Amino acid sequence: MSAVVSAADVRRSRVRLFIVTMLFLVTTVNYADRATLSIAGPALSKELHLDPVAMGYIFSAFGWSYVIAQVPGGWLLDRYGSRLVYAFSIIVWSLFTLTQGWVGFLGAGTAVAMLFALRFLVGIAEAPSFPANARIVAAWFPSNERGTASAFFNSGQYFATVIFAPLMGWIAHDYGWRYVFFVMGALGVVMGLVWIKTIYGPKEHPGVNEAEFDYIKEGGALVDLDAPKDERAPDSGPKWDHIRQLLSNRMMLGVYLGQYCINTLTYFFLTWFPVYLVKERGLSILQAGFVATLPALCGFIGGVLGGVISDVILRKTGSLTMARKIPIVGGMLLSMSIIACNYVDGQALVVGFMALAFFGKGIGALGWAVVSDTSPKEAGGVSGGLFNTFGNLSSITTPIVIGYIVAATGSFNGALVFVGINALVAAIAYLVVVGKIERVVLKASP
Repeated sequence: MSAVVSAADVRRSRVRLFIVTMLFLVTTVNYADRATLSIAGPALSKELHLDPVAMGYIFSAFGWSYVIAQVPGGWLLDRYGSRLVYAFSIIVWSLFTLTQGWVGFLGAGTAVAMLFALRFLVGIAEAPSFPANARIVAAWFPSNERGTASAFFNSGQYFATVIFAPLMGWIAHDYGWRYVFFVMGALGVVMGLVWIKTIYGPKEHPGVNEAEFDYIKEGGALVDLDAPKDERAPDSGPKWDHIRQLLSNRMMLGVYLGQYCINTLTYFFLTWFPVYLVKERGLSILQAGFVATLPALCGFIGGVLGGVISDVILRKTGSLTMARKIPIVGGMLLSMSIIACNYVDGQALVVGFMALAFFGKGIGALGWAVVSDTSPKEAGGVSGGLFNTFGNLSSITTPIVIGYIVAATGSFNGALVFVGINALVAAIAYLVVVGKIERVVLKASP
């Protein structure tokens, strides 16, 4: 029997590994485009004469629209499928990113308004991205591989900084901040075109063989999630009652709260961290771009490791709850080390504590695995959209709160305490509120 199993393993295709690699690459470009403003920020704010409060509001522009568009974006995914909606999303957000490079040619007041508007439009266009990632992982991966797959694509947010922060810092230093937007926008358009040519669902992909299809289906993959339109039930698609049921589920509410707090760390890193390095620690833009790579690399390593640890615990214990909660809680407690930066002076120690904090954040960033584990089949996109709505409220509050703290105190000390407290609340949410992690079963609408 073992020889037969071994032979089947050899024959099994590995298309799902290509799929998750594409998710990783698209997520990397996604987060690089979000971070363009933070790298260009010091030079841009100087040229446009922006104070910390004004920069905080501009940083938040992405978050307002990103949050507002989450549920509509999830509805589009459930209605029309991940492949086409995601491709359109990638190309459109990249065009808006590219256009931001032109705002410097406008008058100061007009430039600020246009920059806010373009960041707002980027948020709308990016809204379907992470719910689509979760749907694609749910469709392509069995339960015992889902944690690693979700952690791998999610780690693209750190890898974006590892690869693109030095590149964008160099571009801003040598060519000016405008070219940061030009280069990253053009790269995103290319990525969108590659996506539409290579990504399909499990039932339609020309490279998947029967052995792999059977393996992922028997392991719990939702292989019919993006079935062609004519194969779906006439009344398929999300309903308002699905949203009501998800919002009344205690487990999901705990997950939403946890993700809000976890994302506070993410948006500090994407918005104020390079400014912190320049204004609080005295680095140049070029130096900040390179220094930011070490915490990001540690976040990337922690992100992949968190998924592996989670899936190992699942295979050893059979408990999905333990497998997801242990890395999340442990990682968030470790992330509180960001507060220690307030008590050291050496740049090496500051970067070391930042690296430790983002390593912990990476380990704990399993929220999208939890979404893939818990989302009802008939509302996977909407479930992911709600999760991302609550999680990305922090994309609005974090830059604004930190802007006011820095303006009021003249330093980032209070800002780092604010970020650390959010990590603690995330751990408490998973320990106290979430309870057992299991797939939500929706009741039939009356």
